[in-house]
Amino acid sequence: MSKRDKVMLVTALSLSIVAIMQGSLFDTTRVTGVSLASLAAAITHVQDDGKLINGNNPNQPSTPTNRQSSSDIVDTSFKNIALQSNINDPTTQTANLTAVFKQVENSVVQITARTPNPNLQVIINGNPLGGQSTRLGSGFVYDKQGHIITNSHVIDGATTADITFIDGNTYTAKVIGKDTSGDIAVLQITDNFSSENLVPLMILNSSSLQVGQQVIAIGNPFGLSDTMTTGIVSQMGRLIPNPDTGFSIPGGIQTDAPINPGNSGGPLLNTQGQVIGINTAINSATGGFSGIGFAVPSNAVIRELATLTKTGTFNHPWLGIAGGKITPDLAQSAGLPRNYKGVVVGTVQAGSPAEKAGLQAVTQNDSSTTQHIGDIITGVDGHPLRSIDDLINYIDLHRSIGDNVVLAVNRHGQIMNLNLVLQARPPSLGNPIPQESILP
Repeated sequence: MSKRDKVMLVTALSLSIVAIMQGSLFDTTRVTGVSLASLAAAITHVQDDGKLINGNNPNQPSTPTNRQSSSDIVDTSFKNIALQSNINDPTTQTANLTAVFKQVENSVVQITARTPNPNLQVIINGNPLGGQSTRLGSGFVYDKQGHIITNSHVIDGATTADITFIDGNTYTAKVIGKDTSGDIAVLQITDNFSSENLVPLMILNSSSLQVGQQVIAIGNPFGLSDTMTTGIVSQMGRLIPNPDTGFSIPGGIQTDAPINPGNSGGPLLNTQGQVIGINTAINSATGGFSGIGFAVPSNAVIRELATLTKTGTFNHPWLGIAGGKITPDLAQSAGLPRNYKGVVVGTVQAGSPAEKAGLQAVTQNDSSTTQHIGDIITGVDGHPLRSIDDLINYIDLHRSIGDNVVLAVNRHGQIMNLNLVLQARPPSLGNPIPQESILP
């Protein structure tokens, strides 16, 4: 065999080995699809004291007169955060992650909130001595003025909290704004502090995130301060059920970066150390991380922050229905194609925009358990709907209170358009509904 033939043979063998290795790598990174309905039923809120709340309880704005402005927030264009071509170099990855941690560690804080707990009351000489419940969570520095961003459920029931930095210094902060429905809160440090010691984190718009991009979570899981974990964006646009209100948080980021109780309120970062979300919930049957975590998207923070800081609250637009995806069996029973797409209107809230517009819900015969389908919403403002997720995400992320919305409705085979005006969402639902019926 000539020298030239030997070189060609070695080259061919090398290419074959590379191809086999790439094929094996691809097999190990396949993703198995999971039904969002079954997934949402198992979602739990990450509580700071290690307790979990089961999730089964449930802008492009135009110009209404009561619009909430976010003009004070700079909506920075999102940059691609995909790793460079040396992604498979573990030395480079470790160096990048170490650099990010050192860059942001002074910006991530531990939050200790104390709230009255009637279950801890002690009676002394006939007089009740109030007890307190302590919650441990996370947060991050927003600006040099001492504003701290966290989850609403981290400070739920508290008016002040202790903010502890990595250097061990602790300051008192007051709650100046919170959105319970969106699970976002803003605190203001009230003690004397040096602005030079505050290192704000940059918040980017999360709308351009893509599945597979590497992300980093930093917080205080189980009270273990300054803990860093990493993973990828598993999916975008998830609905995060909020058991405190019965509504859902739209546009949630799903990640496999390990987060646990105590991570709540901490930042989800890209590989440049910029905030793309707030870690808020996990999917767990045991209370520990099981590979699925959720974060409130940073574009929700950008949209709400100015209003929360100025007024202390943020109102979401409200449609006022409970509904669900139309199943193949349900479609066929209604004489529709098996794979008909749309949202079945389950119930209509009294006094809601949906009721005023005349939307009709599922009805049931008094003498039997037979149910009759009412309206099926197939589109909103010209956008087709596949499921309730699409409707909730559109209403909350792209419309505001006072906006006119046009719903395309199939009513017993007749297609019609219904016009309605969005109202402010009530603080919570009086009677929590099953998880499969999520209200926008």
